[in-house]
Amino acid sequence: MNITRTRSTIMNLMHEELARAQMSERLGEARQSQRGHQLVRARRLSRKAEQAAQQARLALARAL
Repeated sequence: MNITRTRSTIMNLMHEELARAQMSERLGEARQSQRGHQLVRARRLSRKAEQAAQQARLALARAL
């Protein structure tokens, strides 16, 4: 009976450890995805800023 209880405890611990590992992996994937989205957003904003600067230069050139 004691052996059965020990095996059951070991199996429960294995399942808990597996669940923790999977949760950690999902968290890492979510963080990676978030970094990717931030990079895309930063690039988009950078392009908009470049376009605005170009328009300002053209407007200044026209005014002169």
